[in-house]
Amino acid sequence: MSREEIEAEIKKLDLKDRAALAKWIVESLDDLSEAEVEALWAEEAERRLDEMEQGQVHEIPSKEVLCRARAAIS
Repeated sequence: MSREEIEAEIKKLDLKDRAALAKWIVESLDDLSEAEVEALWAEEAERRLDEMEQGQVHEIPSKEVLCRARAAIS
């Protein structure tokens, strides 16, 4: 299964299940060295920048993100 397929399946999960999965993923990174973690974050930042430059995603103001997050957990 490709990463894209996994991401599509994860998006189908409800918020609590995605949060639990995210927590598990973050905790699983504890086995990585600091350099490995930094390399992964740099790769992710590049991927996100590429998506923005290609018009695949758009920026959302932080105020809106926080409002959505608060609404989702209330």
